Amino acid sequence: MLDKIAVLIPCYNESKSIAKVIQDMKRELPEATIYVYDNNSTDGTDEIARGEGAVVRYEYQQGKGNVIRSMFRDIDARCYIMVDGDDTYPAEYAREMCDKVLNDRTDMVVGDRLSSTYFTENKRPFHNFGNTIVRAFINRLFHSNIKDIMTGYRAMSYRFVKTFPVLSRNFEIETEMTIHAIDKKMQVDNVIVDYRDRQEGSESKLNTYSDGAKVLKTIFRMYKDYKPLQFFSTIAGILFVLGIIFFIPILKKYIKMGVVTKIPSLIVICFVILTAIICWFSGIILSTLVHQHKQNFEFELNTVSDRFKELCEKEKREIKE
Repeated sequence: MLDKIAVLIPCYNESKSIAKVIQDMKRELPEATIYVYDNNSTDGTDEIARGEGAVVRYEYQQGKGNVIRSMFRDIDARCYIMVDGDDTYPAEYAREMCDKVLNDRTDMVVGDRLSSTYFTENKRPFHNFGNTIVRAFINRLFHSNIKDIMTGYRAMSYRFVKTFPVLSRNFEIETEMTIHAIDKKMQVDNVIVDYRDRQEGSESKLNTYSDGAKVLKTIFRMYKDYKPLQFFSTIAGILFVLGIIFFIPILKKYIKMGVVTKIPSLIVICFVILTAIICWFSGIILSTLVHQHKQNFEFELNTVSDRFKELCEKEKREIKE
């Protein structure tokens, strides 16, 4: 069954807000099918969601990334819109975001909080600082212009969802999604959305320090995986410069005295320069493999597009019958 719009709501203990999120989405997108994936909630979130008419499913592996992996595998739709169950994202922007996917062939629409009310509504200053740093870091490394890297409010196309390899288990999933879309040259648009802080009594599941460290680790890993030539060339350049800096005094002394007085230091310097050369060649080899992967990905896109057309044709036949 191919839904026109699938609203994806990953949830973990969101009983105070899930009913309002579902009601708001029903109001703005009456034709949508609303899916709530419960991630081991203990406060009755699933029963409340079921009572509001949502399709409730379960993911027992803890972590937002695990939930999104299940959502993307299970659900077929022309347009997917993902929103958190904590009622921090107004549903009023959902229609505009979905229209960009359905009408403008956009692959990912990013709900940009950082250009509106995020910094005034969010009462956690380290979150504000972290979002700014991550945005600047990724846009610099990947030569992009994404306004909000870590937002949980996104609309996505069928071909993005079915070609995105979910590797992260937790909140770093948003960063991974953004980098994948940028690297694969998919069309990404930004829609400025308001942000409101959580309701009183509702607690964030995001830990500023541990989850922030995971996000930075994800960026580091994906930069290495997606841009290996740049990554390893940077390491090679640093090692080569260090080797030359420490080699110059030895060379000067050899020219002046005709003898090498620091043999151990020279051996270490040679190993450093050799490591720099190995890093550089590693970057070249891995860059070739990444290029081959991109070629294979283009073929995979064609397969996904054919599958999408088949689902659309099947849906038309079912309507006629």
